[in-house]
Amino acid sequence: MITRFLAGAASAALLVLSAPTSAAAASPELPAASIVSPAATQAVNAFYARRGNAPLWLRGGEATSAARDLTGILERAPLDGLDSGPALAAQAQALMARASAGDAAAAAAADRLLSAAWVSYVDVLQRPPSGMIFADAWVAPRRDSPIQILQRAAAAPSLASYVRSVSQVNPLYAQLRDAAWAAMQSNGGALDPRVLTSLDRARERPFQHKYVMVDAAGARLYMIEDGRIVDSMRVVVGKAGPHTQTPMLASTIYYATLNPYWHVSPELVRSLTAKNVLDQGIGYLTSRGYQVLPADGSEELLDPKKVDWRAVADGSLKVRVRQLPGPANSMGEVKFGFPNAYDIYLHDTPVKALFSEDDRDLSHGCIRLENAEALARWMMGRNPQARSDQPELHVELPTPVPIYITYLTAQAHDGQLSFVDDIYGRDGAATEVAALR
Repeated sequence: MITRFLAGAASAALLVLSAPTSAAAASPELPAASIVSPAATQAVNAFYARRGNAPLWLRGGEATSAARDLTGILERAPLDGLDSGPALAAQAQALMARASAGDAAAAAAADRLLSAAWVSYVDVLQRPPSGMIFADAWVAPRRDSPIQILQRAAAAPSLASYVRSVSQVNPLYAQLRDAAWAAMQSNGGALDPRVLTSLDRARERPFQHKYVMVDAAGARLYMIEDGRIVDSMRVVVGKAGPHTQTPMLASTIYYATLNPYWHVSPELVRSLTAKNVLDQGIGYLTSRGYQVLPADGSEELLDPKKVDWRAVADGSLKVRVRQLPGPANSMGEVKFGFPNAYDIYLHDTPVKALFSEDDRDLSHGCIRLENAEALARWMMGRNPQARSDQPELHVELPTPVPIYITYLTAQAHDGQLSFVDDIYGRDGAATEVAALR
């Protein structure tokens, strides 16, 4: 077990969970302290005061299925980042055993302890994923206060179902954590640090019922709806260079673009397009359907014969280049843009052979889709057919769809852990950060 499993316990406060005074006097040997935060303790006390000390997790002194589920969750909670989880589970189980034997004070203490543990656990799950850039306000992390965490649990139609749902986080996270837990049980607790690093990156809790997750390390996209992976596909992601990696970011897809232009990035215009024009002549542009425009954003087309392409190549002159829609267009038939500062988007591609490759870090940062039509149909609710041949037809989605681009070098397949290459070299530094938590 790496250092991160112990760090949280070292920095946590040792606080007394207030039980009813009469109950504490009746059973002075009950454990009096638990590792929880001051905020959790305060919220628990306020929560039970408001409900007249009515229990949440026990009924008639007996543990409910929600209580049993929670103790099991706490036992594996170090994988989630709650290092005190096993200690909390052990204390709760001891108290519930006394409660089952008729000890009313133990029942009250167990209920409060489980509530405090739930607050601590959910608070950890709500921590933003390590390294994630939130590029759109709609997907920014939402963190409940301790009292809100308890109120949401109390309002759930089924507390057991709610506990299981919250603890899942998302399907990719749940699969990886379950495989990690099974591996720990079978090998005496040892765990590859890449697993914890990947869990840190995958710990995203979208509040929307429908969203996309892209794993850049595994070069795969997942369509997730109502907590289930409903479909997935291979993708091509950015190369390993300093300016071509696909970043970890979260944003929102608001519309699809049919018959898209390919807007060549300024760096590619300088380093590739200008070079090819100088080598092959203006025919290079016309044969591929490229148009040249001013760098100031106007739509006035420039005569490529009058452009100083040597100046473009050395960076002293800037122009924009776009490729008209058509069979050769690098965007294919549909593109999905989303707010971000890196000009990253999802898009179709006419070059399908690359999806049969094992190593698919081949783009300049954007994400090419193996089956763009299937993704469009899932998000749009219909086939992505353009009603005209006009370029850049924006079709608003019925409901915006969040997208989360992560990076998981640890993978789960059929309940077993596996690993992929750290193509961007991100694991070393991230593991050091995780070890300090």
